[in-house]
Amino acid sequence: MAVRRRRADDATLESLLAAKEMVLICGTGGVGKTTTAAALGAMAAMHLGGRVLVLTVDPARRLATAMGLDSLGNNEVQVSLEGHGRTPRGELWAAMLDTKASWDDLIARHAPDAKVRDTVLANPLYRNITARFVHSHDYIAMERLHELHSSGRYDLVIVDTPPSRNALDFLEAPNRMAEFFGSRLLRWLTVPARSKLFNVASKPFYQVADRILGSRFLQDVAEFFLLFQTMEKGFVQRAREVERLLTDPRTTFCVVTTLETAPLVESKFFARALTERNFPLGAVIANRVLPTSLRSPAAAKAAGQLRQRSAALSELLAPVAGVSPEQVKGVLVEVADRFDDLSVVAKREAERLDELQGLASVLATVPALENDIHDLAGLLVLGAHLWR
Repeated sequence: MAVRRRRADDATLESLLAAKEMVLICGTGGVGKTTTAAALGAMAAMHLGGRVLVLTVDPARRLATAMGLDSLGNNEVQVSLEGHGRTPRGELWAAMLDTKASWDDLIARHAPDAKVRDTVLANPLYRNITARFVHSHDYIAMERLHELHSSGRYDLVIVDTPPSRNALDFLEAPNRMAEFFGSRLLRWLTVPARSKLFNVASKPFYQVADRILGSRFLQDVAEFFLLFQTMEKGFVQRAREVERLLTDPRTTFCVVTTLETAPLVESKFFARALTERNFPLGAVIANRVLPTSLRSPAAAKAAGQLRQRSAALSELLAPVAGVSPEQVKGVLVEVADRFDDLSVVAKREAERLDELQGLASVLATVPALENDIHDLAGLLVLGAHLWR
């Protein structure tokens, strides 16, 4: 089943997703990025059709909670869309990046032969290095992205990325890996295994290192990286393919933010960073936005009247509430004051929303919902707001 493609005449999230094969959801922590990714995936599977995968590469484990699942792992699992008011047009799948399992798969794919594969996987340094290697998680996440996209198993892949500043590391990981294979560091690490002759200045260093770190520690490291270097061609080729995928017209980015000061500044920074790097920014999504009714003159007038007439109204409402008129009056005045406070915040939000205009072709807003999202029904409620 293929995704139903629509013309992008109307700039909406629905038309954007209908025209793409990969969507990367970005944003700072705590703005609802994961639930937004899950909601968009649910709506795409429900309305556009095809096989839709939501993949989280954020180490935090919120996607399973948002989808009402007990757990998620490297293997994709199908999420049932039945029983939610309409017959789904497609299928929804979900997965969470497992760094260790993905590295094992990558080594098996790029090793020149079974002997090298088994030697690397059995190396005592392998697990520690892949777990601690700077941006190891970021690089393997991009590899997993490429693998899923190129497999053809899914018509649309929606990716929940790490928090925005970390997302830049995530996006730049393929280039860093390609640079590593040509770096002085790799050449230095593999010297002991490539040459039995060290110059006079090097010998004392290795002797001291062996005494401190243990016999043959540096030699073991060198042998591991020498084996790693045999996979250079496959690693570098895939890294370049991932870079091309990120700038491909079939890929788009969505930045999620709230209209509070810190997330807003971060989202504008990240949106500009994406543009500078030629990554296609398709949408900015403002989450938990106060309703426009708070800014209406009629509502402000009503709040003023509520405050002015609180004494008379309290006399009428006190018998109904079963409390004293003074207590009712206190509540009415408090409600009017809180409305004024919210009205000020809503006007400030409107100004901040204007700051996001023009960053992307789609600017979507989502209201603050009353309940936390912990199942598919909640995701579809959120998705309905996104779709509009």
